[in-house]
Amino acid sequence: MAAPALNKKKTSKSQKAPPKKKQKHELFTPKDGEFNETSEHSDSEKEEIVGQEGSEGDEPGYDSGSAEFSSDGDNPFTDDFLQGSDDEDEAEGSASDSGSDSDEYHNIEKKSRAIDEEMEKRKKEAEEEIKLNMQEESDEFRLPSKEELEEEALRPPDLPNLQRRIKEIVRVLSNFKSLRHEGSTRKDYIEQLKKDICSYYGYNEFLMGALVELFPVVELMELIEAFEKPRPICLRTNTLKTRRRDLADVLINRGVNLDPLSKWSKVGLVVYDSQVPIGATPEYMAGFYMLQSASSFLPVMALAPQEKERIVDMAAAPGGKTTYIAALMKNTGILFANEMKVPRLKSLTANLHRMGVSNTVVCNYDGKELPKVLGLNTVDRVLLDAPCSGTGVISKDESVKVSKSAEDIQKCVHLQKQLILAAIDMADANSKSGGYIVYSTCSIMVAENESVIDYALKKRDVKLVPCGLDFGRPGFIKFREQRFHPSLEKARRFYPHVHNMDGFFVAKLKKMSNSKSTAKPSEPLEWEEEAAVPGNEKEAEDAKPAKEKESAKPAKNEKLSNGIKENGKEASESKKRKKRTFLSKQEISKLREDKRRALRENRKKKAGSNKTENGE
Repeated sequence: MAAPALNKKKTSKSQKAPPKKKQKHELFTPKDGEFNETSEHSDSEKEEIVGQEGSEGDEPGYDSGSAEFSSDGDNPFTDDFLQGSDDEDEAEGSASDSGSDSDEYHNIEKKSRAIDEEMEKRKKEAEEEIKLNMQEESDEFRLPSKEELEEEALRPPDLPNLQRRIKEIVRVLSNFKSLRHEGSTRKDYIEQLKKDICSYYGYNEFLMGALVELFPVVELMELIEAFEKPRPICLRTNTLKTRRRDLADVLINRGVNLDPLSKWSKVGLVVYDSQVPIGATPEYMAGFYMLQSASSFLPVMALAPQEKERIVDMAAAPGGKTTYIAALMKNTGILFANEMKVPRLKSLTANLHRMGVSNTVVCNYDGKELPKVLGLNTVDRVLLDAPCSGTGVISKDESVKVSKSAEDIQKCVHLQKQLILAAIDMADANSKSGGYIVYSTCSIMVAENESVIDYALKKRDVKLVPCGLDFGRPGFIKFREQRFHPSLEKARRFYPHVHNMDGFFVAKLKKMSNSKSTAKPSEPLEWEEEAAVPGNEKEAEDAKPAKEKESAKPAKNEKLSNGIKENGKEASESKKRKKRTFLSKQEISKLREDKRRALRENRKKKAGSNKTENGE
């Protein structure tokens, strides 16, 4: 019966042993008192176990070696040593685990870095390859041959190819010496560029040719791109009824996102977006503001109307500039708003009533006949926003791209010259505060702008004065073979790609005297230089002063028909001036030869007479 009991004891002790080791391991950090108590208790238990195992060692089935092993295992020193080795193994295991984790983390980090570096390297290589390919393509760019152009004409337009070719031609023309292809001239590149732009953007050949003459190719592309985008929506505050700050607060509360237009305008607002129709708000119906483009502010600002003046707006509809003038005049004085087209009178009168204007007289006359109606030299200031080709507002009316031709431009120029002479005749040079004429167009063509002003400078005693606008490009004083008066630098040009407004031209004239004589002989005359150029004899004759062309000055009570241009000629009812005729080059050469022969004969006769006298 002793063996089973011993087995039970052994099994019980063997079952209890692991918890003791665990307990000893767990009690590694506790207090010293607790550690001593547990160690004494375990030592006493071990002594009992050793005694029991010693008594059991004499029984069969247990040899001395096993007893010694068990006794060694039960020895506290060996137990401590063994337990220490277990702790060290666990520590080593945990250290190895942590080391493996850190190694794994470092490996992942290295791999990710390597992947990132490889991706960056590939990107750089791809970019370099793209640049290289583009450079190769650009360097090898050649104009298409006639066969390729004929094939393109048979197919629908390839817009991506056209766009690429336009960019390449612009790039070549910007550095023509180094990038041009041998055998191709600048004219070839420009002709191909005009054709491609006409195909891509929808312009006709005439208008594109005019734009190419006006701008360098890089700026030309900026202008054309600006024409494809709409201009910002602008409002003009009606200072007769409200202030800009109050109007802005009200519109912001209605969900309109807006800002002041610019530093040069105290009444303008630019609208970015709106939750309500900006042209149908209660404030609009009440006349607190006017929908008006930013470029339409400029002529009125240049005119600078004063209170209690007599002012004429020769082309007033739909009333944006007229109401602005009335607001600056504070409803004092008299403002004549003329409009030739009857259907447009409705919008003009409606806007005048809505904006609360009460000093304006609306009339329906041809602008050329206004001096007959209002009288000569009777008003202080005149605003002529002349009818024009509209080449500056293509973003509003894209039909201008294909509808305008050289004949249309010439018709506009002829009408504009007649209107500006009528405007000058109405202004009073002796006015205390006025005597100013502002000429403006929504065109960027030189023929409609600088040419018309130069014509007025030659035909009337006026001079150009600063417009009072701090921005804008100066007008041309020379364009291709044309030469204009140097004072045209005081005129101002505005472009959509530069000033983010419609293309516009503004010039301000000051009337020096009420007579129709032109510039003084002491001033430098441009026509004298132009007369030396063959083919300009006609222009030189038209540009000569009136004293040389007319026998007498027009009287004050002379009828208006004396000063009105009819078919480009000045005609009076009593006398008609005969134009001076010029000889052709062949006739001039013949006359010179005849003179030379006559001189030679005279010299021979003189030489013969001298010989005879000496012989005698």
